[in-house]
Amino acid sequence: MTKRVLTGITTTGTPHLGNYVGAIRPAVAASRLAGVESFFFLADYHALIKCDEPRRIERSRLEIAATWLACGLDPERVTFYRQSDIPEVPELTWLLTCVTPKGLMNRAHAYKAATDVNEAAGEDIDAGVTMGLFSYPILMAADILMFNAHEVPVGRDQVQHIEMARDIAQRFNHLFGQGREHFVLPEAVVDEQVATLPGLDGRKMSKSYDNTIPLFEGGAKGLQAALARVVTDSKLPGEPKDPDSAHLVTLYEAFADADERAAFRADLRAGLGWGEAKQRVGERIERTLAPMRERYTDLMAHPARIEETLLEGVRKARAIAGPFLAQLREAVGLRRMGAAQAAEPAATEKVRSAAPVFKQYREGDGRFYFKLVGADGRLLLQSEGFDQGRDAGQWVARLKREGAAALAGLPAQRGQGVGEAELVEALALLVQQA
Repeated sequence: MTKRVLTGITTTGTPHLGNYVGAIRPAVAASRLAGVESFFFLADYHALIKCDEPRRIERSRLEIAATWLACGLDPERVTFYRQSDIPEVPELTWLLTCVTPKGLMNRAHAYKAATDVNEAAGEDIDAGVTMGLFSYPILMAADILMFNAHEVPVGRDQVQHIEMARDIAQRFNHLFGQGREHFVLPEAVVDEQVATLPGLDGRKMSKSYDNTIPLFEGGAKGLQAALARVVTDSKLPGEPKDPDSAHLVTLYEAFADADERAAFRADLRAGLGWGEAKQRVGERIERTLAPMRERYTDLMAHPARIEETLLEGVRKARAIAGPFLAQLREAVGLRRMGAAQAAEPAATEKVRSAAPVFKQYREGDGRFYFKLVGADGRLLLQSEGFDQGRDAGQWVARLKREGAAALAGLPAQRGQGVGEAELVEALALLVQQA
């Protein structure tokens, strides 16, 4: 079976050497594997959450698209498109928003980080928080679920968003599936072996640290000038250097083959001076970058070529998104007049029965338990055993009173196949009835 892999690239900035080694190079290589259908998109809607400078976003979209194409992304093999060119994505975002519990969004890392800063500063907890920031995980879920991606390569800090996408997908399937799984449940793929390049100061290369080395900007001279600023120790030419503690070696080895790595390390131990070593690193990296930079420069000089490539990607993407969204609109009841009656002559709307219920009981082991059972009979939550019946009863009372807020520290597990979003909504119903 073909596996779908989806990668989003936020359009706020110019790619640097660390982006190439850690993300672009491995993603391009993975897109060439047999049995993989790859989707790459410029996440320009996401960029609006972080940036309110139109010219910067416009320039960044062009630079990032040119970079990926110059680095070998083949638009014939992959679907390469702009997020903002797919109108089905914001529509799906709304459909998903309507089934996503607010409590789930309250726990998103980005939102919690913003509120923690506000709280520490004595500000209103939501000061400066936009709905774009708050709802960001739902838009990300729509990006993924629109194309039913099986895998989404992400950094560890983004794993929570993939888990949220799974929860939202499960909730939608449960509400509107009627035996059909509209959405594939995506898996986060975290490559623990992915290369992380050090920046000029030895910390992780990042624009936020202002320690990046340009990928194409400034040409070979710009690259060499940046490398000249890489921090090294104070050992003089002729003195042995320790390759294992030199950030410069990490930069070199990200581009060199095994023989080159061994020779470079041996020369450092033999006393190679840092100035000459930096020159050698620049020359080795330049051998890799020069052909790509030439393609990049040509693409930047002919933006119409990039535009045509992206529009072709949009055509491919919408050929999938359009029919799928029509299916989802049908599922939620947004149908043409008369179609519903023909398809469902008896009743067009699913009747929702009573809210879920708690059941308390004592097992043969003498311990006390409780479980939460949905209106359809599904096991949503199963407690561990308690020595006293009142302990189980107190937890039940808390859950009815506080809802999802009481889940922290609860000695219980979700039922098989039950997503967090579904459990949160079930508890919210109980709170409403309390």
